[in-house]
Amino acid sequence: MRAVAIKKGQLRGSAPPISTPQEMGTLRCDACGEQFTVYHDVQFADKAKADVQAHWLEKTLAEEHERDRKHPDRIELPE
Repeated sequence: MRAVAIKKGQLRGSAPPISTPQEMGTLRCDACGEQFTVYHDVQFADKAKADVQAHWLEKTLAEEHERDRKHPDRIELPE
């Protein structure tokens, strides 16, 4: 796993499921306001890729609301 989004407040002292995490930014769900932090493995950190993943995450969060589903605590992001 090279990139993951973790719901704010879900780390609780444990590291993200990435060997060496690099925080790439935070995204807020437009529908409910929950915040997710995007992490990349530091070896593969790429701001442009993180921007594309944030756009994908935004759509995914909106789709979950359309289906009346709760957001998971961790979401693996596409490469």
